[in-house]
Amino acid sequence: MEAILTAKDLCKTFSNGSVQQHVLKNLNLSIGQGDFTVIMGSSGSGKSTLLYALSGMDRPTLGSISYQGEDISGYSNDRLAVFRRKHCGFVFQQNYLNDTMSVLDNVMVSGMLLTKDRKALAKKAKERLFQVGLSEETFGKFPTQLSGGEQQRVALVRGIINTPDILFADEPTGALNSQNTEHVLNVLSELNQKGQSIVMVTHDIRSARRGNRVLYLKDGIITGELCLGAYVTGDKERHERLRHFLQEMGW
Repeated sequence: MEAILTAKDLCKTFSNGSVQQHVLKNLNLSIGQGDFTVIMGSSGSGKSTLLYALSGMDRPTLGSISYQGEDISGYSNDRLAVFRRKHCGFVFQQNYLNDTMSVLDNVMVSGMLLTKDRKALAKKAKERLFQVGLSEETFGKFPTQLSGGEQQRVALVRGIINTPDILFADEPTGALNSQNTEHVLNVLSELNQKGQSIVMVTHDIRSARRGNRVLYLKDGIITGELCLGAYVTGDKERHERLRHFLQEMGW
């Protein structure tokens, strides 16, 4: 599968006075077009740091990040912001919705970064909100009037409204109950089946089994990789393979 994103000899070091913490250590990684890549590991292993480096939200200390063969590591902050706007979508554990704006406006404000055609954008935003199972009556509501799962689905639509090449998700179900977790995971699986590239950090095995590829990170190094293939509902063998892999990794 053709690589859309490549990390080479990636290092990230944080300094606190004379003390240095090496979070990522000469890490090499390729993300294929259409991959649903899951990053797992214990707390402090560098999962979120890796996600932020890959997406251009944070700069590596050493090494390079290439998008479709072009090194973006040396981009200026302004150019990186444009890169993220055009090519990346983001979903976090906290939805970061604006409570003073309606559901529809929360989605459209992100879309307005790339287009000024409000009519076309509103149509697209409504289609995407319908796609994640939200009814028209929710479009004019404020986020505080929605359940946690509904809020996260709005945040997901905001992340994909500009049709990103890669969707980066950092613990997107971490604050949800089981039912809402399943709703969000179903949307992610559906997006991936339609060709959306996804990189997701999670500590949840239910979420991780949705990926076609699972990477295990330990002390800033990828120590294991499991290829699961396309997700199929009710595949018990898939769950057991992942559980066994994680046990081998010391999870």
